[in-house]
Amino acid sequence: MSSNALRHPAKDLRFFRTVPHACSYLPGREATTLFLDPQEALASGVYDALTQLGFRRSGSHLYRPHCENCNACRSARIPVADFQPSRTQRKIARRNADIHMRLLPARFMARHYALYDAYIRARHADGEMYPPSREQYQAFLMADQPYAQLLEMTLDGRLVGVAAVDRLDHGLSAIYTFFDVDPRLDRRSLGTFAILALVELAQRQGLPHVYLGYWIEQCRKMRYKQTFSPLEILDGRRWRKLMPF
Repeated sequence: MSSNALRHPAKDLRFFRTVPHACSYLPGREATTLFLDPQEALASGVYDALTQLGFRRSGSHLYRPHCENCNACRSARIPVADFQPSRTQRKIARRNADIHMRLLPARFMARHYALYDAYIRARHADGEMYPPSREQYQAFLMADQPYAQLLEMTLDGRLVGVAAVDRLDHGLSAIYTFFDVDPRLDRRSLGTFAILALVELAQRQGLPHVYLGYWIEQCRKMRYKQTFSPLEILDGRRWRKLMPF
C-alpha cells in the first residue's frame, strides 16, 4: 500500500492507493487500486456519491481501479427505464418464471456458503478466490449495513442462486452472483437471469439504475455485460451509452 493518502476534491475523505500488482483482467499488465480509508465512517450519501464516480464495494472496502497508464476498466450500469431485453433474455426470463425470489439481509447462511463453495470450485479454480473459505466468503459478501442484501433464488425449495446486491439511493449495485452449476440447469442461464431479476427489482422499487461493476472491452469474460442494452459506461465523470458492437 502506498504511504500517500489522497483527498477527494468534493468530500473530506481519505483515500489510499495500493502498490502496483498483477492485473486480474488483462494479462501482462499491472494494476493499482484506489480505496477509501476503512476507518472513514460512511456518512449518508457518501457511498452513493462514490458509486457514481466509479467506486465498488468489496466487503467493507470501497475501491476503484486507479492505474497510471491504463483506463480500460469502465464502470457500467443499466438505465432500467430504457432497458430493452433481447429475444434471448426474454426467453431466459420465461424459462425461470418458476423460480422463487426473496430479499434477505447480507448475513451468513450455511446453505448459501455451500453453494458459493461449489460455484468457486467449479467455475473459478484458476482465480484469486480459490480455494474458497468461510472467512473469505464472509469478508467478501457479508455486511452489517441496511443497504446490503442477498437476493435468494430457489426452485421447488432448492437453492439455485444468490445475488449479493446493495440498495443505493440511485440504483442497485450488483456485488456478486453465484449459482448452482448442475449441467441440468444450464439452459436457465442463471447468471443472466440474476441480472434480469435485479433490473425488475429496481423497476419495482423506483430506482433508475443497476450497476454491474466494471466493463473492459478487451476482456472476453466481461462481454456479457454489453448484451444488456442500453448499457451506460463512465467516461471520466460523465455517463454515456455504449454504442452497440
